[in-house]
Amino acid sequence: MIIGHGGNKKDLAKAIGCDVNDIIDMSSNLNPLGPPENIEKIICDNLVKIRFLPEPDAVSMRKGFANFHGMDHNEVVAGNGTTWFIYTIPKALGSKKVLIFGPSYSDYRDACLMHDIAFEHCIAKESERFEPDIDELSRMTKVADTVFICNPNNPTGSLILLEKLEYLIQKHEQTCFIIDESYLPFVDQAHEISLVSKTRHQNLIVLSSMSKIFRIPGLRTGFLSAQQGLVEKIMAYYQPWSVNALAQAVIEYIFDHPENIEPFYEKTREYIKAEKQIFLANLESIQGLQIFDSHTYFILASLKNGMNSRQFCERIGQHKILIRDCSNFFGLSDKHVRFSLKERKNNLHLADLIKEITK
Repeated sequence: MIIGHGGNKKDLAKAIGCDVNDIIDMSSNLNPLGPPENIEKIICDNLVKIRFLPEPDAVSMRKGFANFHGMDHNEVVAGNGTTWFIYTIPKALGSKKVLIFGPSYSDYRDACLMHDIAFEHCIAKESERFEPDIDELSRMTKVADTVFICNPNNPTGSLILLEKLEYLIQKHEQTCFIIDESYLPFVDQAHEISLVSKTRHQNLIVLSSMSKIFRIPGLRTGFLSAQQGLVEKIMAYYQPWSVNALAQAVIEYIFDHPENIEPFYEKTREYIKAEKQIFLANLESIQGLQIFDSHTYFILASLKNGMNSRQFCERIGQHKILIRDCSNFFGLSDKHVRFSLKERKNNLHLADLIKEITK
């Protein structure tokens, strides 16, 4: 397991001698608007449910997700976050050779290491601003039986459009594609890009996170969508009561009010669009930093002033702001950092610090 996912607020607070609540976390990829209204009230109202076992297969929240996406709930699995699926899929599929499109989330690699499964990476090039090379991905897929693609990708923010993904899926029918759409709700017109309801493909698995967009990572909830044959393979490794009672209550509430979901997505996207524009405008004249285009609210940057990522993060951290050192992403280096946007005041404060440190 990689040490260094975002969000180590306690370590930074201890290092600089402040209260953990004083740390502004701009390292973790979570909705800057916070959870939707009423979510915390729903948790409090349902505390009594911790006295009883939840549904063993979380069928009610599966049905809510399926109804929202217009699909059969038997094509959906509810899990303890998408991470559980990532670590389970290669074993459940009997994968022999995995291809990981990167630089990307380390758990795809770690899942292969856990099960002693061979893997390799198809790395997008910094010289091409980390834009996906579909031809190269297709070429390398020829020798893989399983492919992981994060779309939009973490940490680069790159996006592969629907027609290109379907081209790959249809061209390589003997290869199973796992498309991780954890960050897709943050993208404009996400429903036109999503593969969630495209379960006509027999070689497709789609992962959907509730943690990021609804900012409830501590509840650990996520979904897997696929044809029933693939679902049955995953369910062979499913543990009863994998989703706790409070998580089930919250997700059931969200899908019991589908009329609120898309407006919440739109509000989030509008907010991110405005804040990203302002943040990037404040960094336009900086010579010591290269910013890469992102389709979502986190932004990857490359340091060009001789400072490495650890030094840069430490300098920013002295001001009680936590950002992501990306040196432990395979395919990146100790010159890469990532910023996850929050409230405007904090975004502008970070921009000012970056200008000061990189001048």
